[in-house]
Amino acid sequence: MRVLHFYKTYIPDPPGGIAQVINQLARGTAQHGHAVDVLSLSRDTFEKSIELDNHTAHRARLDFEVASTGFSFSVMGKFAALARTADVIHYHFPWPFLDVVHFATRVSKPTVLTYHSDILRQRTLLKLYRPLMMRFLGSVDRIVATSPNYLATSDVLDKFRDKTDVIPIGIDRSTYPEPSAELLAFWRRRFGDRFFLFVGVLRYYKGLHILLDAIQGTGLPVVIVGSGPVEQELRKHAARLNLANVHFLGLISDEDKVALIKLCFAFVFPSHLRSEAFGVSLLEGAMFGKPMISSEIGTGTTFVNIHGETGIVVPPDDADAFRRAMIFLAENPADARRMGENAERRYERLFRAEQMVSRHIDLYYRLLTDPPRDQDSRLRSIASR
Repeated sequence: MRVLHFYKTYIPDPPGGIAQVINQLARGTAQHGHAVDVLSLSRDTFEKSIELDNHTAHRARLDFEVASTGFSFSVMGKFAALARTADVIHYHFPWPFLDVVHFATRVSKPTVLTYHSDILRQRTLLKLYRPLMMRFLGSVDRIVATSPNYLATSDVLDKFRDKTDVIPIGIDRSTYPEPSAELLAFWRRRFGDRFFLFVGVLRYYKGLHILLDAIQGTGLPVVIVGSGPVEQELRKHAARLNLANVHFLGLISDEDKVALIKLCFAFVFPSHLRSEAFGVSLLEGAMFGKPMISSEIGTGTTFVNIHGETGIVVPPDDADAFRRAMIFLAENPADARRMGENAERRYERLFRAEQMVSRHIDLYYRLLTDPPRDQDSRLRSIASR
């Protein structure tokens, strides 16, 4: 079987959470003996196709962006060529240009779409895009939601429940480097082992301004790993609050990241908007047995972090509640240790990459065994919604 994944970004360009998920799926599917291609856009197309973990990453030139949506003139031909040899095409949503490519190339292969997130920020443009979006979602054969929480709270997914499967995101611990004793000692000398850790791209919906407000006056040490569009704004905010207890590290190596996760006392994840659909880095904290603090935003974050069991869940955009949660863990290390142990057990039970990969392969085979409806049937179905 040959599977084609299609999304706007992928490794080796700087990966986000969706690119990480695609990589886990691609490498895992390839390990089962299947051929996997991943097509994405890139500003750098010097090396157009590369081999990664027994699968092939293809890149088309990113020509321009509008409202965070990448467009490419050359990707149409590349997608059509790769789709001809694929048995199953796996889309990753949201990316409005994806819909255009799908219809323009008249795809006739079985299609799966992972619905990573609602479109929330571009409300005005969404009104214009919605008819195309609904037609596109109606035309694919199966939709995958990454948590039961998101399926239960998404107005869009609610319209397609009859063809939606819930397959949680999984990650493979063996793909994470083991930090050396010297590296662990380096970071321990710098921060000790009682610090709170955030890992992720610094975006508007990550709620890091809430975290900074929460630690004002507490003395609780916080390490922030990652870079992104709001980094300078956050640094200025920390300076205004005179926070000597927060440390911005920017981008670091995977080995350094793992060392810090292993050493940290707890994992903080203050995302306060539904744009945070799952939180792969939150899952990394669980995988390494760390208690977590997150916010209830009706998405997969509260599927990973169960209040009172694996950590603490607080109301969104509530710095006081976040502060109280951090102080509770700091003052109750036995409870923190118990929650961390529960988090690791929950990861082992629900969020291993092998489980995610196996369920996707089963889904692919079901589509190949049970031929999808013809395009006219799909369009009549969505027209009736």
